[in-house]
Amino acid sequence: MFLPEGRGKLPQGSVLNTEACRRRIHRIYLFGLTSKCLFQHPDLVVSLQKKNILMSKRIIEICANSAQSCVEAEAGGATRVELCAAIPEGGTTPSYGEIKTTQELTSNIDINIIVRPRGGDFLYTEAEVRSMLHDIEMAKELGVHGVVVGCLTADGDIDVALLKRLVEAAGTLSVTFHRAFDVCRDPFAALEQIIEAGCDRILTSGQEDNAEKGIPLLSRLVEKAGDRIIIMPGCGVRENNIAKIEAETGAKEFHTSARSIVQSRMIYRKDNVPMGSSAVSSEFETVETDRSKVALYTTI
Repeated sequence: MFLPEGRGKLPQGSVLNTEACRRRIHRIYLFGLTSKCLFQHPDLVVSLQKKNILMSKRIIEICANSAQSCVEAEAGGATRVELCAAIPEGGTTPSYGEIKTTQELTSNIDINIIVRPRGGDFLYTEAEVRSMLHDIEMAKELGVHGVVVGCLTADGDIDVALLKRLVEAAGTLSVTFHRAFDVCRDPFAALEQIIEAGCDRILTSGQEDNAEKGIPLLSRLVEKAGDRIIIMPGCGVRENNIAKIEAETGAKEFHTSARSIVQSRMIYRKDNVPMGSSAVSSEFETVETDRSKVALYTTI
């Protein structure tokens, strides 16, 4: 991606004042440059950093549905992935093989795995809890960066006792509390309980069906959290609204999927014999993270 002719060049030896820097960054923003393109102008970057105009690079976490999606996320510049199976169900624990393959095919990206035994609500039986604890042990044995968990009581509060068991089981792994938070009864009480349990971040849409609608609550959560825990907006975070969510909430980490449709390579097809849920539009297409879309989210 590049600027139109006549844009993107800084005058030789120029000294940029604050207002000039702001105008410059506004032009870059309008033309949708990625941070990679911005960093081709080191003199501008230094000037902006000195004036506290250029903030640190956004941390982008990709909700990845496969090892190949993780490869695409890394190539696009994401910092971290949340690796999930069963995306149409909201994500469940990926298999040992998917996690191991992801590690083999990537080199620098942090890999978090969701630990969720099924779709549906977040009230778990003891058998499901045992499954979650075994999956956390698998995650530790494989040496992933972190796990993503969440649990509620029947009354819609954080299941503090279970959450502490899960965090303790995770040991030194990073722990994110997932969007079970978005269906809890009292988000501010939940915030304090999740911090006290020892989680590193909360993935949330601000208790709305997308993060843009959730901006009012997200901004309050970011303020109340301070530096005690990371509030990471997710759900409906897109390249055309991430700047708004960032500016109005103060969040620094963002969760998105950045997927494109991938068509099947099958030639012989029986379209009238489905293998899965009606939520899947076609047996002959899937979705996969797209590196070119990932790159759009790092726009300053």
